[in-house]
Amino acid sequence: MLNKFKTVNKYYGQLVLGPPGAGKTTYCSEMSKLLESIGRKVVLVNLDPANDCISYKPEIDIRNLIVLEDVMDQHNLGPNGALVYCIEYLEKNIDWLLDQIKGENSTTYMFDLPGQVELYSHYDSLRNIFSKLSTSVPLQLCVVHLIDSHHCSDAGKFISALILSLNAMLKIGLPHINLLTKVDLLKKHADKLEFSIDFYTEVLDLNYLLESLDSDKFTNKYKKLNSALISIIEDYSLVSFQLVDMFKKQSLLSVKNVVDKANGYVFKSEEGRHINSMLACAMGISDKLESE
Repeated sequence: MLNKFKTVNKYYGQLVLGPPGAGKTTYCSEMSKLLESIGRKVVLVNLDPANDCISYKPEIDIRNLIVLEDVMDQHNLGPNGALVYCIEYLEKNIDWLLDQIKGENSTTYMFDLPGQVELYSHYDSLRNIFSKLSTSVPLQLCVVHLIDSHHCSDAGKFISALILSLNAMLKIGLPHINLLTKVDLLKKHADKLEFSIDFYTEVLDLNYLLESLDSDKFTNKYKKLNSALISIIEDYSLVSFQLVDMFKKQSLLSVKNVVDKANGYVFKSEEGRHINSMLACAMGISDKLESE
């Protein structure tokens, strides 16, 4: 009797988002090196048509489909408008991308995405692309959202970072991890922070930020707005951060363990982890389970 069940390869993915300068390309490069060093197959995907100075060689590159400079010339658009055009073009030609998502079982795809936050905070194209990747390909995705840790140095900047992170979490609707990058600089100047580092990573009582903003002559006049923004963040109670030093193996390993939980890699049956994923998440499985 023929086996009517066909084995389908399952892939995993990290959607690396964040504002310009947060370290997305560096993260993709360093994390891919780490994963390859522990025996995983990694495919780097550049979906930023403006990223022409890449520190790695992408196996899939949107610039082979559409070139930002050509769009600017042909449609008389500025860089931001041309970037929106490119992503909308990718959405319409999603089969180009889907056809390249193939290979060995359990391959990890790392998507290096544009730094224009409006693409996922105001437009739907990226979210629609992510949805297609999840439904048309057996690709289990999570978002890795990078924020430069210098935002911790100012209460107003930190609230902006919190709102951006919350917006991305709600808009995209995928398992989501927020990282504070350039942690070496953060720790170096920790004595200049108003609060301890734990305050920023765990997003503790934000009313203390209000007190800081009230003492500033410029932000004091936006007291009601600041209070409303903080209330929204605390009502959802979703945002927290993990520190990452991309050039320290142990730091990247900690992030890898969190990512493996978020996209389901840790629950691969072939690794001997026959655990119901929902129950495992509820019980908070120890990171020891994911150690390679």
